[in-house]
Amino acid sequence: MDCESYKVQTVVIGAGVVGLAIARELALSGREVLVLESGERFGEGISSRNSEVIHAGIYYPANSLKAAFCVRGRELLYEYCVSRKVGHRKCGKWIVATDERQAARLDAIHRQAETNGVHLHLASGDTVKAQCSKVRAMAGLWSSQTGIVDTHALMLSLLGELEDAGGQLVLNSPVVAAESLHCGHRLTVGADASVTLEASEVINAAGLGAPGLACDWLGLSETVKPEQWLARGVYFSYSGRHPFNHLIYPLPEPGGLGVHLTLDLAGQARFGPDVEWVDTEDYTVDPSRLRAFVEGIRQWWPSLDASRLQPAYAGIRPKLAGPDGGFSDFRIDGPEVHGLAGLVHLYGIESPGLTSCLAIAEYVKQQLG
Repeated sequence: MDCESYKVQTVVIGAGVVGLAIARELALSGREVLVLESGERFGEGISSRNSEVIHAGIYYPANSLKAAFCVRGRELLYEYCVSRKVGHRKCGKWIVATDERQAARLDAIHRQAETNGVHLHLASGDTVKAQCSKVRAMAGLWSSQTGIVDTHALMLSLLGELEDAGGQLVLNSPVVAAESLHCGHRLTVGADASVTLEASEVINAAGLGAPGLACDWLGLSETVKPEQWLARGVYFSYSGRHPFNHLIYPLPEPGGLGVHLTLDLAGQARFGPDVEWVDTEDYTVDPSRLRAFVEGIRQWWPSLDASRLQPAYAGIRPKLAGPDGGFSDFRIDGPEVHGLAGLVHLYGIESPGLTSCLAIAEYVKQQLG
């Protein structure tokens, strides 16, 4: 089969919310941008399997990319949603402590949030109960900046602006080989490897697939190729009415923020995600995990009707540290890291990646110069 060859200025690999935000930012700067997506539709990976929460930036270590991008990204995202009429709601959230040991940990979370420039209100259990009468809490932290967003509508808006600026999305276009040369970057595209692209700039925003693509990238030093772990989290939806108007979070746990209550824009409640370390990409929701959900939720919502919980969906978080590895930050490798002009790799873009997408896009543009 003959191989078609094309030249393009900028290629973004991956059409999730982060890839689309980057592509839009670069197209608005005047670049010729092509987005390659391996799937049949945009945003079917991590971007469609999360809590759709706009995070405030509370938990992340000072000076981390997650802390900086979450705070900056949250501000940009609210402005964007208002100006483009993307569905969202700044509903706020309670972080609740159910005993004295947990209440003591709230102080540390409060201090970390303040360090990150996020202002929280520390409240007594009575204050929490006055706001959320069904919640059992000894104390709580109120985050007024936390919200929810219609992720699909956000991606549609980003894609529309990308296309208005002359950019293009090409579906069913997996990158099967990549090489960096002295004069640019060569991508082999398509399951049958029938297309070759010569690009001056390439951004690897392939989500779960980004590390694997980088590990096979010719011309990229072995010393900067990443290792990735997969943390699956499942969600259970709650049918019918419920008493909540705000998000409810327990204290964080290793690998995530604990099984929390989130709401969609229609007001339906869902719980999750939990944390299960897996070896392969598998989105099965095991109904047997319900028992652990019920036990966890009843710590702070004793009157939960477990019969109304139904398996919903699962997501996978790309981690750059394993179960015993502690905190792992976003990793965005530009030319200063690997020495290759016009190339940026994004690894470990898990939560708060959705909140941070517009800030990440700004940063990637800076990396390219």
